[in-house]
Amino acid sequence: MEERIYTVPLRRAWITPVTKRAPRAMRILKAFIKRHMKADDKSIIISNEVNEKIWSRGIESPPRKIRVRAVKDKEGLITVYLAEGE
Repeated sequence: MEERIYTVPLRRAWITPVTKRAPRAMRILKAFIKRHMKADDKSIIISNEVNEKIWSRGIESPPRKIRVRAVKDKEGLITVYLAEGE
């Protein structure tokens, strides 16, 4: 089992139209985890708490960055949680 903590920059979500920023932030997070944990799209699970954190201020203003903990199990399945204290 492998566990890593990342600070994911989501500022590129702010170059999209205001009504598409939070969905873009979710795609940016998934692409970041895919690149850094060497996984494919089907093996990444984003927890509900991370989803709620990104959507907490609505669709128009997601956070500029988010600190997450990515856990990879023996089968290669990656689950993304909020880092401790977030």
